[in-house]
Amino acid sequence: MSVLGDFYRLEAGELKPVLESSTDVQLRVADSWLVEDGRVRSLTAHFERFASWVVQEDPNQKQYLDGYFAEIRRLLPRQGRWFPRMEYHGEQPSNLRLYLRLREAPSKIDSVSLWSYPEPDPRLNPRVKGPDLSLCQQLRRHANMNGADEAVITNSKGFVAEGALSALVWWRGDVLCSSDDQTDWLPSITRDEVISIASQMGFEVRVENVRAEDLARLPIWALSSLNGIMPVRSWVGISDQLPESVNLEPFLKRMKLLGTQLD
Repeated sequence: MSVLGDFYRLEAGELKPVLESSTDVQLRVADSWLVEDGRVRSLTAHFERFASWVVQEDPNQKQYLDGYFAEIRRLLPRQGRWFPRMEYHGEQPSNLRLYLRLREAPSKIDSVSLWSYPEPDPRLNPRVKGPDLSLCQQLRRHANMNGADEAVITNSKGFVAEGALSALVWWRGDVLCSSDDQTDWLPSITRDEVISIASQMGFEVRVENVRAEDLARLPIWALSSLNGIMPVRSWVGISDQLPESVNLEPFLKRMKLLGTQLD
């Protein structure tokens, strides 16, 4: 396996290994999730989200998707820790646009520090994962150069949208909060999971517009399919140390229970 993982393309209903030879890849849609010893959280939700984005790009792809998802289930490893990625490539012929990148998962991150990207949201299509993926990876590298793990994206009014490669939620006492629809954020499956857990546990859930400085003394979680819930320990230029939510452990336990075994 290469550093980027094994690469497959759907051809005649089967995911077949291919070499990465194209230098002009148009990554129109992408979606990733964590597999641990054959257990996955919300795999059907990932398939549904990917399918909705792909069909928006090309309705003709609908005929291939069920077989594509069945092939992915067949190929997913039942042992080890993996972070596969579905890809839809716009530059290929219509019947050869669905790919799978089978990658080993990087080491788990238990907490993160944030840094605010100083310009308004630079993404072209923030509600679809794929077109701006390379840009978001660059934003994260900017955060790394500024002593943080993740970059926070804000809109033209300065309101917090999300992390470059993560969703953000925060706690006001026993109220779980997140950005509202006036900001562009990627529909996050992990955020949906966390909000569902909060509702099941009887917590109030609220959406609001906030600026980074409004969160300076609140517990914040960064969320991703790879790492689940990551408490934010600091925010460069905002707070050297953020409080940790007392609700973290029960949420982590319930998140773990969401994992289901592959057939």
